[in-house]
Amino acid sequence: MENIHELKSILAIPEDIVITTHRNPDGDAIGSSLGLYHYLNQLGHTVRMITPSEYPEFLSWMPDADRIIIYDIEPERAAEVIDRAGLIFCLDFNSLERIDKVGDLVADRNVPKVMIDHHLYPEPFVDFMLSDTMASSTCELVYDFIERLGDRSKIDRRIGECLFTGILTDTGSFKYSTSPKLFRIVAELMELGVDDYKLQDLIFNSLEEKNLRLLGHCLYKRMEILEEYNTGIITLTKQDYTNFDIKRGDTEGIVNYLLKIKEVKLAAFITEQPTIVKLSLRSKGDFSVQDIARKHFKGGGHKNAAGGASFQSLRSTVRRFKAILPQYKEQLTS
Repeated sequence: MENIHELKSILAIPEDIVITTHRNPDGDAIGSSLGLYHYLNQLGHTVRMITPSEYPEFLSWMPDADRIIIYDIEPERAAEVIDRAGLIFCLDFNSLERIDKVGDLVADRNVPKVMIDHHLYPEPFVDFMLSDTMASSTCELVYDFIERLGDRSKIDRRIGECLFTGILTDTGSFKYSTSPKLFRIVAELMELGVDDYKLQDLIFNSLEEKNLRLLGHCLYKRMEILEEYNTGIITLTKQDYTNFDIKRGDTEGIVNYLLKIKEVKLAAFITEQPTIVKLSLRSKGDFSVQDIARKHFKGGGHKNAAGGASFQSLRSTVRRFKAILPQYKEQLTS
């Protein structure tokens, strides 16, 4: 962020600030939003958080998560809050399309905007940008942002818990996108009193019985392994969503089970939604699922974790996904 001093001057004056993040927010989206929220409150700002849709239940324990305004539930209130904003922070997304109708409201508001994000190809709709595709998470970058402002001393245990949550979830408990810098940050958060065992328990050990039954169903009934492409696929139908009463967040992490198979380099979790079919892609090593998501399914993300969508049927989408695999066979089998 080249113009950090200009932004610091803006933040020196109390302002109405909006923090927004992407649709279907995950641990990094909510953790970074809440971490920044608690920091900006210390500076005397009036801060509101907006998400386009609901966040998963397993994140509801986070401090002040209940203050998040959900556009799908309160569109008028969200619009009023954005209309009063003098500064807007855009976290964990690189394009206004990622926040749906909230994006139109943000675009129409002629005030300074700040992006903090780690996805590829950020679009230039902001005035200030902290973008690093090598960062593990947006939570890591929020820590970096506060440090660059000279306010590392303002990072307390509450902020630390929020940032640690996003780091945990986006790295798969420190399996992906790690670096020496990240572990130094994590060590400092723990020195502030962040209890890593407690957070792991809150995030990963709060499932309902139906979640385990759903996982068993996915692995036994819905998993397909394509040995010739070192690829695994799990699908879910609309009927599956009804049978297992699947809510937001219930399918989190299921795609990663495919990567536990030694030979599998590419994992695809393809789900039939009310109006579209969604794809969640994961990979091992140097194989880029971001390339598949961007070229074939109007999506994007990171090298080893990306997503996309299809307006075809579930069956047609799976057939289409399989049809593109020969293009990547050499990379997948080498």
